[in-house]
Amino acid sequence: MTRLFSLAAAVLAGAALVLTGTATAAQDRQQHQQPHEPGAAALPGKQLTGYWQNFVNGATPLRVADVPDAYDVIALAFAEADPARPGAVTFGVDPGLSNALGGYTDADLAADIAAKKAAGTSVVLSIGGERGNVDFSSPAAVSNFVDSFAAIAGEYGIQGLDVDLEHGFDVGNVASAIRQLRERLGEDFLLTMAPQTLDVQPGGTYLRLIDQVADLVTVVHTQYYNSGSMNGCHGQVVHQGSVDFITAQACILLEHLRPEQVSLGLPASPSAAGSGYVAPDVVTAALDCLTRGQRCGSYVPAQPVPGLSGVMTWSVNWDVADGRSFSGPVRAHLDSLG
Repeated sequence: MTRLFSLAAAVLAGAALVLTGTATAAQDRQQHQQPHEPGAAALPGKQLTGYWQNFVNGATPLRVADVPDAYDVIALAFAEADPARPGAVTFGVDPGLSNALGGYTDADLAADIAAKKAAGTSVVLSIGGERGNVDFSSPAAVSNFVDSFAAIAGEYGIQGLDVDLEHGFDVGNVASAIRQLRERLGEDFLLTMAPQTLDVQPGGTYLRLIDQVADLVTVVHTQYYNSGSMNGCHGQVVHQGSVDFITAQACILLEHLRPEQVSLGLPASPSAAGSGYVAPDVVTAALDCLTRGQRCGSYVPAQPVPGLSGVMTWSVNWDVADGRSFSGPVRAHLDSLG
């Protein structure tokens, strides 16, 4: 995820590769949406996920308590690498954010998380991001990560892990860390991922990770932005900013995961990403194309997948800064699909 106002497009794909293959309260939504496994008790069938920024940039600084009710899942961004212990992470309210909010403490954050969970919202902690990383280079680093993350989860009431590693990682060691963490946190452990588009192309790092832990994945929401052009599952190059860019890449994940494990990640406003912002109407068209076979571009799924999970956005703060122009229409459309 980007922390900056603008970010150059990250990667361009080459030749095409042919592949086989307004808002309502959370409690009201859950009454008519069927949850799914794993972590079924926590998530509705059509969910909206948003990243909460634990730092200050041009977006609106927010307490977790002020995250709009439109969001079903809040991903806290981000845990930080502990320089004293390879693999270990730390987490707490960023001092700059605390100052911007007139004093926001770790205890306040924990209380806000508890209140959000009591209202039916799920909370996960993200690792990585544009400027962050975690050391998974050895079994010892994996153990340090699991120990530190589990301790943070216990302290703050966090329900799971969001993997947003954007600078490469050891697939086997990250898979091991996920399985160990699931053993620590229990059967309601939530696992979300936010890969960049290149990493879920065939052979990509995240696609290999997903294949190793598919039984534990709650939802994968690829970042369909800051990307450039990519290959689609229909053997054509798709270009960022279009319905086809979203749908013809989502179908790659649908060859590896169940529909309810696949979500669509888009920026909340033009300021939220360096490139790839699309109007909410494009997001809802992509949802309709994938779930109903309607409002498609040149790529039309052979079989609609009504169970598609939902939408993720970077970030809640940018959404609020833009008058909730993303979450309002997207939330309403997700409810119509439910």
